[in-house]
Amino acid sequence: MTPDVRDETRRRSAGPPPGTAGGGSARPASAGAPERAGLSTQAGGPVAGAPQAIPEAVWDRALELIRDADEVALACHISPDGDALGSMLAAAKALVAMGKRVVASFGERRFAVPRLLRFLPAQDLLTVPSAFPAEPEVMITFDSSTLDRLGLLAANAGKAREVIVVDHHASNDGFGTVSLIDPGVAATAVLTEELIRRLGQPLDRDMATLLYVGLVTDTGSFRHSSTTPAAHLMAARLVAAGLRTDEIARELWDRSPFGYLKVLGAALDRVVLDDDLVWTYVTHTDRAAYGLPYSEVEAIIDVIRRTDEADVAVVLKQDDDGVWQVSTRSKGGVDVGAICTALGGGGHRYAAGFTSHDGVDVTMDRFRELLRKSRWPRAV
Repeated sequence: MTPDVRDETRRRSAGPPPGTAGGGSARPASAGAPERAGLSTQAGGPVAGAPQAIPEAVWDRALELIRDADEVALACHISPDGDALGSMLAAAKALVAMGKRVVASFGERRFAVPRLLRFLPAQDLLTVPSAFPAEPEVMITFDSSTLDRLGLLAANAGKAREVIVVDHHASNDGFGTVSLIDPGVAATAVLTEELIRRLGQPLDRDMATLLYVGLVTDTGSFRHSSTTPAAHLMAARLVAAGLRTDEIARELWDRSPFGYLKVLGAALDRVVLDDDLVWTYVTHTDRAAYGLPYSEVEAIIDVIRRTDEADVAVVLKQDDDGVWQVSTRSKGGVDVGAICTALGGGGHRYAAGFTSHDGVDVTMDRFRELLRKSRWPRAV
């Protein structure tokens, strides 16, 4: 991506800065029926806990662009997780129901849905990035905090007439022309549900499944600090659509190929505890020995981060191009989102990541230096 593309998309940005006061707070329950607050899925009806950090004028502009467009191009970030892919496909289904022509994709040369997410419905709406419009009339991005995270589709976004950014990352750099960004909500799926509601589309079971997967994956099955009353209210609305939450949980957390166990073993064998930092790495060779796709090693960070003695966990994962994709987690003492943003990535205070073209030792030296400064700001 060239600097002029980034500058142009920033110049055109019409959205407000993210993180305004009140993001993600729940609306008060109705005095007449408090036990049912937030459970209505009626199209266009009031929803408790709906995002409130985004001004109404920005929502109105997004809706106007979508309704006036004949074709809407959707994109989520590369190596899509449940929130990115689930949100994009849920929106795609809603737009198809409105009679729109829809193109949905993510910008990777090796275009394939991660095995973990292949149970998701609506994958017939996906198209390869090479078939994505070169200059979309209206493009909507999901869960991508920077233009770079769109991969091959970053250039398409740079040439789009309008780019609606739907995201909940505080590190979002405002690359679109309309910013539906609220760092106060638990997942991009929360904003996507609100967008679908405002478009007047009722949720069917497939849409509810897609949004639920986005919600539970980004909240760690409601274990992370991002879990709010509004997140539980949203889950209730989605489950009411007839979801089998046990089946979804089994697909997401209770399945893995045998090769994953062997690669996990290799990662655990080389794990290092450095003061209150625990870290390890997974090479392309580790995975190739068992034919294990890159997407299968994402969950290793969830094993490493359990270490009692460590506040910060890091896993470096070498992708098929030999580049290191770095996942970080914090238990609260350190803002890993700020560190990863400084290293060219982004994310949240407790979960973030970045890409490194350096080796393991150099990458970890850079991370440790920023980690040291984050603990002792006056250090030189």
